[in-house]
Amino acid sequence: MAVLKYEEIAESLRARIAAGEFAPGVTIPSGRELAEQWDVSRATAIKAVDVLRNDGVVVAKQGTGFVVTETPVARPAGARRAGSARILGGMPFTRIREPDWAEPSVRVAGALGISSGVLALRRIRVHQLPDGTPHSCVEAWFPPEIAEVAPRLADTAPIAEGTTRYVRRQTGRSPAEGVDITTVRLATETEAGRLGISVTTPVAVLLHTAHDQDGLPLVCEEGVTPSSLFEQVDTYAM
Repeated sequence: MAVLKYEEIAESLRARIAAGEFAPGVTIPSGRELAEQWDVSRATAIKAVDVLRNDGVVVAKQGTGFVVTETPVARPAGARRAGSARILGGMPFTRIREPDWAEPSVRVAGALGISSGVLALRRIRVHQLPDGTPHSCVEAWFPPEIAEVAPRLADTAPIAEGTTRYVRRQTGRSPAEGVDITTVRLATETEAGRLGISVTTPVAVLLHTAHDQDGLPLVCEEGVTPSSLFEQVDTYAM
């Protein structure tokens, strides 16, 4: 599938941010400057910046333009629709301890297509509401064949270009289909500690698995949200 010009510009900016050319708090080129550099309309350049803004890579700063965000932003598990470059409901988050290799639950292992006893790389984050209180916790699990060729997944630092684009660059594999399964249960002791809730609190558990063009899993995310904060809205033709 051909890459649109605004997507090409956005990808170039991501790469420059990831390389450290634009550090957190630094202003990226304006829409006018990007339009001149790429010989495109200003509307196309602004659309490219909008992609980064909606992905939480840059934020608007009054009187300055768009600056690279100093607070990492990510989506709750399953909040990206297949084929979309946008993040729905992006939130600030904190990373819980360093990424580690661990044995996933039977449910996650099944989604990743790995056998019992096989370790996968786990990254844990807690999304925050505007007042800083926890909204949800997400465990992202990467199968060995992905994690072993994408070493930055094992770093605690956020990946400026986004994990999806980083994995694509390292492996040549892109998400083509997402499968989301939502269930309800009580919080575990670990989840209750991360979210500041009681173990008697009902939580919604969203298991999101992204598959590549060959149907092979790239990542499985298990997002846990207290029932009082969970809301799912689907809009469809009838």
